[in-house]
Amino acid sequence: MDRKRQLICDTFKVKKRKAEPINGCPGEENVAPTLFPAGLQDARAALQHLASLFPRKLFEDSLPPVVMKHQIYSLVKDRTAVDRQLSDMKEQGEIRMFQQGFDTDVFGVVFTEDYVSRVRAAAVGKAGSTTVHKFLEKVLPSCHDISFSKEKMLSQHGFHDSEISQLVHAGVLTVRDAGSWWLAIPNAGRFVKYFVNASPRHPGPCCASRTRDQQRASPSATIQDGLPLHTGAPQPTVPFPAMADLD
Repeated sequence: MDRKRQLICDTFKVKKRKAEPINGCPGEENVAPTLFPAGLQDARAALQHLASLFPRKLFEDSLPPVVMKHQIYSLVKDRTAVDRQLSDMKEQGEIRMFQQGFDTDVFGVVFTEDYVSRVRAAAVGKAGSTTVHKFLEKVLPSCHDISFSKEKMLSQHGFHDSEISQLVHAGVLTVRDAGSWWLAIPNAGRFVKYFVNASPRHPGPCCASRTRDQQRASPSATIQDGLPLHTGAPQPTVPFPAMADLD
């Protein structure tokens, strides 16, 4: 645990640099990082920025950078535009969306390329790896859904019951209800644990419980339980856990 906390501290260290002298006087040291730039107008730019802050080291680089959808809302003013852009990116296969077990309207967003590379790495040398590769090559490119029914898996994608069980065991699918499964991220349980523990309250209602003006007011980054949080207003209001280098 001490090592993880040190990794978190190292992530947020900012190298001090001297400002240019003004009128012959030494400048002040500039130590303020910009973790959460204001005024982003593009969902892709916000997603890329938040993904770049993801704590790869904390999870031994075993997870793709995961960004929660409401984090993007906190950086981009126009939520309708965010929804439209993310929908387009999903239909083009650029991103995948995941239901991480929070409220039904709380989703994680991952770039498809990152997802595929981490799933392939997680399957190396394990039982069911052939089935995992089959899923990545046959299903993922043609189906952009966040869940899969048994009927579609059997009839449309040509999988057998035993293969579906292998995908569940590999963490690529997780049970939604009888006869259907969510698309999942292998080893994501640790991410969910850190995410939940970092929030004073359940993350689901955070978008609804605060106005956009409140979310944009005085943005700051704080550390709680070892996890950086993007807060749109001073505590104790609901924070936006921004997966900013949990490393």
